[in-house]
Amino acid sequence: MKKVVKFGGSSLASAEQFKKVGTIIQADENRRYVVPSAPGKRFSSDVKVTDMLYACYDAAEKGRDVSDQLEEIHSRYREIINGLNLNFSLDKDFEIIRENFQKKAGVDYAASRGEFLNGKIMASYLGFEFIDAAEVVRFNDDGTFNDKVTNDLLSERLKDRHTAVIPGFYGAKADGTVVTFSRGGSDITGSLVALAVHADLYENWTDVSGFLIADPRIVKNPKSIETITYKELRELSYMGAGVLHEDAIFPVRKAGIPINIRNTNSPEDKGTLIVESTCRQSKYTITGIAGTDGFAAITIEKGMMNSEIGFCRKVLQIFEDNGVSIEHMPSGIDTMTIFVNKSTFEEKEQKILSDIQRTVQPDHIELESDLALVAVVGRGMKSMRGTAGRIFSALAHAHINVKMIDQGSSELNIIVGVKHDDFKNAIRALYEIFVLTQI
Repeated sequence: MKKVVKFGGSSLASAEQFKKVGTIIQADENRRYVVPSAPGKRFSSDVKVTDMLYACYDAAEKGRDVSDQLEEIHSRYREIINGLNLNFSLDKDFEIIRENFQKKAGVDYAASRGEFLNGKIMASYLGFEFIDAAEVVRFNDDGTFNDKVTNDLLSERLKDRHTAVIPGFYGAKADGTVVTFSRGGSDITGSLVALAVHADLYENWTDVSGFLIADPRIVKNPKSIETITYKELRELSYMGAGVLHEDAIFPVRKAGIPINIRNTNSPEDKGTLIVESTCRQSKYTITGIAGTDGFAAITIEKGMMNSEIGFCRKVLQIFEDNGVSIEHMPSGIDTMTIFVNKSTFEEKEQKILSDIQRTVQPDHIELESDLALVAVVGRGMKSMRGTAGRIFSALAHAHINVKMIDQGSSELNIIVGVKHDDFKNAIRALYEIFVLTQI
């Protein structure tokens, strides 16, 4: 069995955290390929090493002396090395970094050094081989990611390597110019390595024990999600839940490799398992609740709208022509409502309204702003009667008026629109009825 393990910045912020990571890796001989992030914050007011590197390079670009800033960054790593009692030095690496900063090697190069240096420490600490991601993660000349060449390079390099450390977040063009991923960098690298070695499992270690059913900033101590499908994850992510970026999921999803989100500080917790499909029943009817606010609704009324061929198409074309994306579109016989992002709509508001008036000549147009959308997501809803009824009951009990309801054809999610002021209470009410009371 082969496992790829990725550790986030908080998991590698200090020597103490490194030791926890080492214990986790050594506890399972199948954890053979390690993808580390740069050191994160050691405490709330601390600064991430990546942010220190950004600031240092910015000063170098302006021609300032960055000796003190580089020394401060070096001391962060020296503290980790000394805390691990390693006979290891990054002195030569920092000399090279200093030279490259003076040569204006690029902001991506500067940012990538956090993972690069942490990867070298991790390899020394574990006794694994270090493989520079710049040699095996390829970007095209225009800066776009080249997945095919990357998979070929990684597969070839790792096929005879029993263990290895590959730093996350960056790669390089064919000429060696370092390029970083724009979003979810180290998570993406972990997925790419898992794909290349045909891993049985990709473990993503962070500072939380998997995904939670609801936002802990809204619901106090929400339960965790044991198993979630990629489709459910995508629905929750779309509605604003803080989950893995889609780019980090795609490589392993394509290969059918499950992801396990684990907690470095509580390794005994099972975390959340992300899979393509499963026959495991969720403990609750729902898998998760997520929501986001900042929406506006445009309701268009016109008598005999249903008999006017092309009416909806004409309205949607107006939004498209004005570059405004539509989130949802509930409709009736003589009405249709368009839910859009409020900030985007406001920029083109009067132009869109006049275009609608001229193109379809409605009887009435009504605008409503400061709306929020809340999604109840779960594969178990399909086989459970009365889910929508329970949603309405919970919201009514909390004195919340529902402005819109939309159920996907897959019966995987139900989305309700509420006023901004009711947003948090709606999530709490839904959590209570589906998780706490389970009636």
